[in-house]
Amino acid sequence: MNLQCIKGGLLVLLAATCTAAAGANHDTTPEANPTPPRLSFIDASASFWRPGAENWAPARLNTPLTPGDELYAGERANLEIQIGARAFVRVAEKTQVGLVNLEPDFMQMKLTAGQASVDLRALPVGFTFELDTPHAVFTIEHPGYYRAEVADNATHFITRRGGHATVTTADGQPQNISPSEEIVVHGTDAPVIETYVAPELDAWDRWNYARTDHAIEAVSARYVSPGIYGVDELDRYGTWRVVPSYGPVWVPDRLAPGWVPYSTGSWVWDPYYGWTWIDDAPWGWAPFHYGRWVFVDPFWAWAPGPVIPRSVYAPALVAFFGIGHGVSVRIGIGTPAVGWVALGWGEPLYPWWGRPGFMRVPWWGGWGGPRVVNKIVIQETTAVNVQNIIYEHSRRPNAVVAVHDSQFGKGPIHGTRLATPEPHELTHVGGALPIKPGPTSLVARTGTSVRPPEKAASRSVLATRPPREATLPWQAEVRKEKPIVAAPAPRFVAPPKQADVSRALPRPSFGNGGPERARRPSPPRLQDLKPARPPTPKVPERAGRAAEERATLRVAPPSPSPRAAAPKAGAPRTGRATPESRALPGRPANGLYPREGRGAKSAPQRSAPGDQHPKQGR
Repeated sequence: MNLQCIKGGLLVLLAATCTAAAGANHDTTPEANPTPPRLSFIDASASFWRPGAENWAPARLNTPLTPGDELYAGERANLEIQIGARAFVRVAEKTQVGLVNLEPDFMQMKLTAGQASVDLRALPVGFTFELDTPHAVFTIEHPGYYRAEVADNATHFITRRGGHATVTTADGQPQNISPSEEIVVHGTDAPVIETYVAPELDAWDRWNYARTDHAIEAVSARYVSPGIYGVDELDRYGTWRVVPSYGPVWVPDRLAPGWVPYSTGSWVWDPYYGWTWIDDAPWGWAPFHYGRWVFVDPFWAWAPGPVIPRSVYAPALVAFFGIGHGVSVRIGIGTPAVGWVALGWGEPLYPWWGRPGFMRVPWWGGWGGPRVVNKIVIQETTAVNVQNIIYEHSRRPNAVVAVHDSQFGKGPIHGTRLATPEPHELTHVGGALPIKPGPTSLVARTGTSVRPPEKAASRSVLATRPPREATLPWQAEVRKEKPIVAAPAPRFVAPPKQADVSRALPRPSFGNGGPERARRPSPPRLQDLKPARPPTPKVPERAGRAAEERATLRVAPPSPSPRAAAPKAGAPRTGRATPESRALPGRPANGLYPREGRGAKSAPQRSAPGDQHPKQGR
C-alpha cells in the first residue's frame, strides 16, 4: 500500500483492493435517499405545520416535506407540491392536505377538506399513490389527471387523460374507476357510490394543465440529470453557459452585491435528513440539493456536473466548520460558533444523516463528475482518510458564512461573512453537528399564519396504512399538551388488489336521470386551424412582367446605422440584471445568441479568468 501526501495535508491511501466509500455503501442509491416532495408554488396566504412545532407557521417556498407535515391554503390561495419530475399535487383555497407516508415505491397523502388535483404525467413502474379522504381511499397506479373534492357528506373524484384508479370504502370493497369518469361517495359508515361521465374542463383544470405543461417543457432539463425538481425556475431566473472546465453552468440573475451560496435562507430540521437548507430564492431548489457551485470570476455559477441516469437528493451540499475563538472574536459573533461553505467542483460531502456506517464518510452520491480532494482528482478506488482537507471556496473572501450556535436553526440566517479565514481557524465538522434542534427548528419562519378550521383539522380519514411517526431528538421534552393538529387515528381498510388484476374489480353503479353531458363536437380539421393566406395583389395587364415583379417584390428592412453599437458576444439578455457589467463567462449553452434565430452562430469567446481544469492526480 502506497502512501502519498497531497497538498493541504490530506492523506490518501492508494490500494487496488480499496473501494471508495461512495461506491461501497448502499446508502448512495436513490432508494436509500428518497427525494422528498417539494412545496413548489404558493399563491396568497398558506400555512405549514410539522409535528413537534409550536404552532402553524407561514408556508415557505421550496420546503421539503416529510411524513406528518400539513399544509393549509387560505382564502383565494393555491398551493403546488412537486412529487416527481413530471408529477404534481395542487391544492385550491380552503383546503387542508397532509403527507402521511413516503417510501421508494409508495406515497400516501390525505385530504380532509377542500379540493386537490393530482397531475401525473409520468409514474414509475410499480409506484402507488394513495389519497385518503374521510369517505374513501383512492389508489392510483397509472399516469393521468385526477381531481378530488371533499365536502361534508360526500367526496367527488374525477379521472381524465386516460387515468384510472381504485376506490375503497369503509366496507372494504374495492371498485374500479374508469378513465373520464366522476365518482361520488356518499356517507361513511354505509357508503353509497355512484359514477357519472366526467364534466367539462373548468378554469381549475385548465390552470393545472397549463402549469404542468410549462414545468415539463423546461429547456434547463437538457443540462441536468433526470429526476431533478425545479428546473423550470432555472429557465426564468438565469442563463446557461458552457465553460471549458465545468461544461454547462447556470448563472443566476439579479443577485445582491456580495451574494454567496447558502447565505440567504434558513436551516430547518428534517426528521429524516437532519439539518436541511431552504433558500429564499424562487429558484432555490436544484442548485442547493444537487451539483456543485463554482466561481468563474466574477460570477458564482451552479454546475450540475455530467448527466447521470438517476439523480440523488442531498439536504445541502456544504462543508461545516467549527469557528475558533480568535476568529469568532474578530468577526464579533462569539463562541461557540458554526460556519459553512458551498462545496466546490467535485468535492465530497460528509453526511450528517443516516446510519453510522454512512455518516462521516466521504460521499459523492449523485455526482457524475471527477472526484476532487484539495484540487486533486482521485480515483474511485481511492480510500480517503481526511486529516486536514481544505475546501476550495473556504479560501475565497466572504464565502464562509458563520453564526453563533444559539442562532443556528432559528429562522432566517443573519450570518457574518469571514473575509479571509486561515485554514487553522476552521475546524472541519464531519458528521452530525453538535447543535441540538428545538421546536422552532422545524419551520423556516415563524409568525402569524392562517389556520385551518377546527372541523377540518380534527377530521378522520380512511387509509390502508398507519401514518409514519417522526422521532424527534427532544421527544421526551415536548410539553404534554393537546397538539395543534388533533386529528384522530385513521380508520383502516384492506389495500386493493395489485395492478395486474385491478381491472377485474367491479364498478360502481351509474347515476340515474337523463343525458349526463352533451355530445362532444368533432375535432377541428387542420385546414381550419391554418391562417388564411393574404390575397395576391392584382396587376394591370398593361403593366407587363416588370410591373408584376415590382408589385410582388419584398421591401428589405433598413440596414442598421453604422453608429449603432453592436452587441458584444456573450452579452446578457436584454432587461436582465447581472452581478457585474462584464460579459458572462464561456459561451451560450445552446450555441445561439440570446433571442436570435436557429441559423445564428455564436462567436468564439475567451475563457474567464480562473477557468482552468483541476490538476490531475497520478
